[in-house]
Amino acid sequence: MKAGKLRVRCGHCKSGAVTVARDPCCWEDVLTPDRVEGHCESTQCNGQLRFCQFYFRCADHISQGEEDEAVALYLIKNNIKEVPCLACTDVSNTVLVFPCSEGHVTCLDCFRQYCSSRLRERRFHSDKNLGYTLPCPAGCDNSFIEETHHFRLLSEEEYAQYQRFGAEEFVLQAGGVLCPQPGCGMGILVDGGCTKVACVNGCGFVFCKNCLQGYHIGECQDVEIGATALEQPSYSVDPGRAAQARWDEASKVAIKVTTKPCPKCRTPTERDGECYFILKFNSMNIVKLIFVKFFWKKYES
Repeated sequence: MKAGKLRVRCGHCKSGAVTVARDPCCWEDVLTPDRVEGHCESTQCNGQLRFCQFYFRCADHISQGEEDEAVALYLIKNNIKEVPCLACTDVSNTVLVFPCSEGHVTCLDCFRQYCSSRLRERRFHSDKNLGYTLPCPAGCDNSFIEETHHFRLLSEEEYAQYQRFGAEEFVLQAGGVLCPQPGCGMGILVDGGCTKVACVNGCGFVFCKNCLQGYHIGECQDVEIGATALEQPSYSVDPGRAAQARWDEASKVAIKVTTKPCPKCRTPTERDGECYFILKFNSMNIVKLIFVKFFWKKYES
C-alpha cells in the first residue's frame, strides 16, 4: 500500500488542461463519473464546460504519462475519529471502514487476519458483479467489499492463492469441475451430459465428473467425508466490540460533544472563535459558515 496523488483530466478528451468548477468534497465526487464539471482548455474542447474525471497516481514512482493510474483503496482511512477496531479494540492510525450501514472499523492487521482465515477456509464469496470478495465480519447486510484490490493487503503468497481460488470458483459456477488429483486442480469446463473427464492440459488424470474419483463404469460409490474445520469459522467478532467500532457513530458523538443547537432551527452549530460566525453542520456532516445576528454568549449555559 502506497500513498497516492489525486489528479484530474477532461472526461471527454482526457486532457489534463482542465480547470474544475469546484473541488471534490467526498469520495463519491472522485469515484462517480459526471459529478464535477470543469472548463477544458485543450484544442479539441476549446474551453467548453465538460465533466471532469478524477484518478490517482502512485506517489512513490515517476509518472509514465497520462495513462499511468493507480487504484484507490477508498475504504482505508486515517483514523481521525479514534474509533477502536471491532476485533482487537486497539485505536490505530490507519483503519479500514467496511461499506455497511454501520460503518464498522477494523485495523489493517485484523483485516489481514480476517482475510487470511477466510482464505484458508475458502469462505470468500464469489459474486457475479464484484468478484471474489468478503462482507463485514460482523455479519452486516449489503457489506461486500466492491474494490477487490483491497485484498492486495495480503502477502504475495496469500494474494496469489486468492487469485487462484477466485478463478476456481468462477469455473465451478460456470458448471465446470476442478481436477481432483493432488497438486493439479486444473479448471475444466465439461459438456452437460458427459461424466468422463480428462485433465488434458494438466496432469492427464481421467475421472468421474459426479464423484471426482477415477473414472469407472456403473454407479458412483459414496465416499465418506470427515468433519473439517470448515464447519466452524475460526474468525469471529464480538457483537459488543462491533457496536463500539462504528465510523458514522463516532461522527455523531463528536458533533454532539462539540456543538450546541441553533436557537432557531436546532441544527448543531459551533462558534468560530470570537466573531459572530458559527459553523453549521447539516445531516451529511457538511460544514457551512453562516452569519448570526445575535451574541453566542446569550445562549451559552
